[in-house]
Amino acid sequence: MFKRATIIGDGAMGSVCGMLLCSNGVTTTLWGYDAAQLARFAAAGENTKFLPGYPLPAALRFEADDAKALKEAQLLVSAVPCQFVRSVWQRLKPNVPPGVPIVSVTKGIENKTLLRPTEILQEALGTNRDYAALSGPTIADELMRGLPATATAACRDQSLAERIQETFTTPMFRVYTNMDLAGVELAGAMKNVIAIAAGCIDGIGAGDNAKAALIARGLAEISRLGQAMGAHESTFAGLSGLGDLVTTCISPKGRNRSFGEQIGRGMTAQEAIQSTHSVIEGVTTCQSVVQLAARYHVEMPITEAVFAVVSGKLHVKEAIVGLMSRSLKAE
Repeated sequence: MFKRATIIGDGAMGSVCGMLLCSNGVTTTLWGYDAAQLARFAAAGENTKFLPGYPLPAALRFEADDAKALKEAQLLVSAVPCQFVRSVWQRLKPNVPPGVPIVSVTKGIENKTLLRPTEILQEALGTNRDYAALSGPTIADELMRGLPATATAACRDQSLAERIQETFTTPMFRVYTNMDLAGVELAGAMKNVIAIAAGCIDGIGAGDNAKAALIARGLAEISRLGQAMGAHESTFAGLSGLGDLVTTCISPKGRNRSFGEQIGRGMTAQEAIQSTHSVIEGVTTCQSVVQLAARYHVEMPITEAVFAVVSGKLHVKEAIVGLMSRSLKAE
């Protein structure tokens, strides 16, 4: 078990990780790029921007100075939105302790490079350390309320996965291990795209039958691309696959589902983005997934439809008609 950890990123998931680690007696520091914002969180004792109303542990330390935040960490937690992972860690690189492992809780695929979060970290920081991912059905609001939840610690090094498992597991947060790092990260990224589609279905009132079909066929798309990229089929039936997909598609707290619902109710994608201060990972991720599908020659009609909708090329109803009128085939 790690005794000292630093979390990079002061969003909702960074705060959740701070709560979990502190509850296990881990000396934990939360770093944010905006010193003034971090100071407000520290003064209020809560994340007033992303998780207002939920007190953070008194033991959680807030530190905006790069060197001070990273100096004594035994484990680093990357909780930065995917499209900012590279720039943040390039900034921090001079102060990152050598050899300290990094566990990513980021869900997404970088535009242009089409890299997963741990691949971005490896490019930014080098190969002289181990990288892992912690992913699963983890709605931040429910975790802060102490409701039961589960996740997967994925790493090619089983011993590191087990240390992360032990460090994060609490009486109400159970962590499993998985050595399929690629599968866990791909599932976590792609489910956000399907969640946007689920929100669109809610927004136009297409019904539960349509939503169930979307989840089932969406999982088939995710699994097809994941396996083409070398992931294990079983990963997509697990917590970081089906589990995370279901939660994200049904929870009213899910950012991507809520974003899709606003589009289904008539907002443009830009209007829906401007209505929230949270990062909607599925919006940028769907572009990357469409490109990956083309690269690996994998058919992903739902993902392509979502990309067309968020790009303003199709209305939601047109996208549904297009999906329903595709050539008949076996499941």
